[in-house]
Amino acid sequence: MWMVHSFLGVTAPNFAATDSKGANFKLSDYAGKVVLLNFWATWCKPCEQETPMLAEFQRTYGAQGLEVVGISMDEDGWKSVRPFMESHHVNYRVALGDDALAKLYGGVESLPETLLIGPDGRVMARHVGAVTRKQFEHDLARFFGKT
Repeated sequence: MWMVHSFLGVTAPNFAATDSKGANFKLSDYAGKVVLLNFWATWCKPCEQETPMLAEFQRTYGAQGLEVVGISMDEDGWKSVRPFMESHHVNYRVALGDDALAKLYGGVESLPETLLIGPDGRVMARHVGAVTRKQFEHDLARFFGKT
């Protein structure tokens, strides 16, 4: 279920991070695009189950302006994350998160936690816990038409 949350309608807090390839980026780099910001961890089973769906959405909607950005909350960092990305064929940008980044978004209550950020940078939806394909498709349809 998408939660009603104080962040809805608010401009998503900007942050800077380094992705799995060593490239630096900021959330604000995605202005004009739809961002699916997913807080996750390799040890989280629901996160693992969402991964193929997120990769599919990146393939399907990337050319239309969707950017899936994964923020791993794994404490041992790239040691766990890179092998997971390879074995699960992750095709979207992944960076490491920490408590400071989670705090920018009001704290991450549980994993996975996903925010849908519109092209104007405003948070359109926030979900705590696993999301079904139907739920994701419903919200993506706002921006990309019928899925």
